[in-house]
Amino acid sequence: MLAFLEELQGMARTGLNYTTNPYERERCERLLALATRYYGQALDLPPGDVRGRLVGELGTITPKVGAHAAVFDAAGRLLLVQRADDRCWCLPCGWVEPNESPEEAAVRETREETGLTVCVRQLVGVFTRRAHAGHGPHSAIAVGYLCDQIAGSVQPSHEVLDVQFRVIDDVTEWHEKHQEYARAADTARKNRSVGLSAGRGRIEEAR
Repeated sequence: MLAFLEELQGMARTGLNYTTNPYERERCERLLALATRYYGQALDLPPGDVRGRLVGELGTITPKVGAHAAVFDAAGRLLLVQRADDRCWCLPCGWVEPNESPEEAAVRETREETGLTVCVRQLVGVFTRRAHAGHGPHSAIAVGYLCDQIAGSVQPSHEVLDVQFRVIDDVTEWHEKHQEYARAADTARKNRSVGLSAGRGRIEEAR
């Protein structure tokens, strides 16, 4: 249902932003009213609150973009934070702010949530989170990076309950799609290690 409503309200809001035809505008208003009504039922929110939020973002509708950082220690454990909202574990992450690159967001969020300063080494992947009752009412894009710790010590922020380097297979309570992000990052880490080892081997042969 939420995936359908996401598409419906997107068409309505985009149409209201661009159309000058009164009949087309009336149809878009009707689509937005339907989306507002059923969003309210699905999310248990007053329809007026839902409409106010949706019409406040008229324009070409695109997914929000978030970024996360995958930081491993020497033992291959992944840096994870336990969120204060649902008490589940996830990679340091957050929304990309205006005039900020996804790489900058991943570094900033890691510093804010864990106290650690990291640098981006490589892109892990770009992930799509579709509208879903368990993941939020709107679709989103998540950009993941493999990062190295370069400074700092663990200092959890008010947003998290705990910060730990953990073995991926030992974690059972994951936030949204972060288990998928973690495994993709682990694969990238292992592939990078193999590539670095092969590169060192070629250097030694050249000598």
